[in-house]
Amino acid sequence: MSANHLGNYLRARRDLVDPKDVGLPGGGRRRVPGLRREEVALLAGISSEYYLRLEQGRDQNPSPPVLDALARVLQLDLDATRHLHTLASPAPRHFSPPPDERVTLGIQQLINTSWAGTPAVVLNRYMDVLAANPLAIALSPSNQPGTNAIRSAFLDPRVRSLYLNWGEMTIRAVASLRALIGPDGNDPSIVELVNELSAGSETFRRLWARHDVSPRGTGTSHMDHPQAGRLELRYERLLLAGTDGQLLVVHHADPGSPSAQKLAQLATTLST
Repeated sequence: MSANHLGNYLRARRDLVDPKDVGLPGGGRRRVPGLRREEVALLAGISSEYYLRLEQGRDQNPSPPVLDALARVLQLDLDATRHLHTLASPAPRHFSPPPDERVTLGIQQLINTSWAGTPAVVLNRYMDVLAANPLAIALSPSNQPGTNAIRSAFLDPRVRSLYLNWGEMTIRAVASLRALIGPDGNDPSIVELVNELSAGSETFRRLWARHDVSPRGTGTSHMDHPQAGRLELRYERLLLAGTDGQLLVVHHADPGSPSAQKLAQLATTLST
């Protein structure tokens, strides 16, 4: 029997909706933290029985208009709405052990030569670090090739102390992993990773249960680096074409800023 990813997603997202935000009275005795099933069904214009079948996995083929109505009620943004549609019509997929993934020679040359002064790392869809230039490795222990970036984020105390906005960073990391795996939550490699992180981090368990999805490619990292000091770095995440979800992540500072100067100084220490 296939996993009920669609139902789990619907249930998690309705728990996060404040009834007052959809025009329903709040307060009183409510046995659920968000919307009741019958409230979602009423607002979406479908029967309570049909919605119950969706959550329980007895009906996993809702029409696009029904999905759009549910997305509106659950206040999903564009990325989350796309994810909802993907969960409702996943492509058949056979899971095999992850291949020995390689980063192309061109990308290797780009990050190690052309971008030597810019921290750059390549991740696969499981967030394993496939390649990183020396400056990226010096910036964070989570960038060491062979490690798993999301595992480091939650289980490596050095990473937690490095990020001043660790809470925000972990929210982004979990939402990014959800976006990368899409409907493939029953991939054995993902199941193993999620089980490990759930056992080792209450924060991860809480964030994973929210089912947040975000492929957002930009943001800001605030760090307190042991050598460079306080850094404010922008990051860009670029999906590499022709790969099975490989992601190029680069950090950079605003030109002429104190962070740019500190990053340049850190780079010089690597060549001495």
